[in-house]
Amino acid sequence: MSLPAMPSPAHRRTRADPSPAPSSLRRRVAPLDGLRGVAVLGVLFFHAGHFDGGFLGVDLFFVLSGFLITGLLLREARVRDGRIDLVAFWGRRARRLLPALAVMLAGTLLLVWALGPPYLLRHALDDGPWVAANLANWHFVADRVGYWDSAGTRPFSHLWSIAVEEQFYVVWPLVLCLVARGRGAGSRVAAVAGAGAAVSLVLMVALTTPADTTRVYEGTDTRAFSLLLGALAATSPVTRLTARVSERAAGRWSLVLGAGIGAYWVAADGQNSPSLFHGGLFLHALAAALLVACLARAPRTPAGRFLGAAPLRRLGTVSYSLYLWHWPVYLLLSEERLGLEGPPRTLVLLAVSVTLAWLSKVLVEDPVRFRAGWAKGRTGAIVLVAAFAALAALWTVVPQPRTGEGSVDVTRLVPDDG
Repeated sequence: MSLPAMPSPAHRRTRADPSPAPSSLRRRVAPLDGLRGVAVLGVLFFHAGHFDGGFLGVDLFFVLSGFLITGLLLREARVRDGRIDLVAFWGRRARRLLPALAVMLAGTLLLVWALGPPYLLRHALDDGPWVAANLANWHFVADRVGYWDSAGTRPFSHLWSIAVEEQFYVVWPLVLCLVARGRGAGSRVAAVAGAGAAVSLVLMVALTTPADTTRVYEGTDTRAFSLLLGALAATSPVTRLTARVSERAAGRWSLVLGAGIGAYWVAADGQNSPSLFHGGLFLHALAAALLVACLARAPRTPAGRFLGAAPLRRLGTVSYSLYLWHWPVYLLLSEERLGLEGPPRTLVLLAVSVTLAWLSKVLVEDPVRFRAGWAKGRTGAIVLVAAFAALAALWTVVPQPRTGEGSVDVTRLVPDDG
């Protein structure tokens, strides 16, 4: 979930070197980092029970991911005459996402084993392998795990969205390899992204059932429109269009779109919002994609300066690990364990989650991404396989909890005097 963008002058390549390193295709766009910080804040307060519309932060993550990854891949295709190095791309994604995920999985399992009730351990053992395989969302759909009413019993329930993004990172670059070649590549990619988003919307509307919306909420096919609308915003037809808009106008539109998205977050109420799965999520993603395009066009406008402020920007840079760790922390640090409820408990949850996220970034993410030479190439692949083999071994040695343990208070089982 890093931030790819335009090449900086200090890293320009000559024609004699047509295979740019990833660093030559990147710069940070501060408002987009801040927007990621807003997204994770929404999720944190939603899961803490303080903000019913905060779940829409996940949708904002999807749009940002689609925009940033597509922009990176299209720039690589332009520099390399339509070619995309898929192995290098997937290697960068693996180094960015999998080490932190593996550490969180192992750490959460051990913490739940040591401190959690048996039902949390049982679900952690059942769900963990699917998370490691990046198929958690389809596992929850197949098991009919209601997202809105069963998440509180599963420490990995929030990772359905990571699975959706990972599946997108596998499929979308393959599509771009086919359509991002030759003249008119940008228009073809835009057409494919737009058509795919429309099909995804139709699937969501057609498959929605009032009894349980987990299928359409967590399905990759029915959530793909958010990623694809973000991808559409990164294509050359859209960037040419936004380039014609003055910075002042882009700034005004950023404020209008940001206010509209904020109002929708306040009004939304999970699956109790009737319009959510009949176009509401799609319109939200479309507004988010337009906001991202405006911020990328004019990052120094008032909206851009607000989102690019240091607190939001720094929160955005740890948003991935913060998203990974927050839900297990919320479940383990229950009201009963902490002896706190309401805002005081939320402050503790946020402090612990942010601390774990910072430690993950400093000790795991950044070293593997930027300093560990062994993490690249064949050695990196071997280490990755070994790490997940160790994770699988951990899953086999942690004992399954005894069925029913922790679900009945035996002190209340007294003889019936009647």
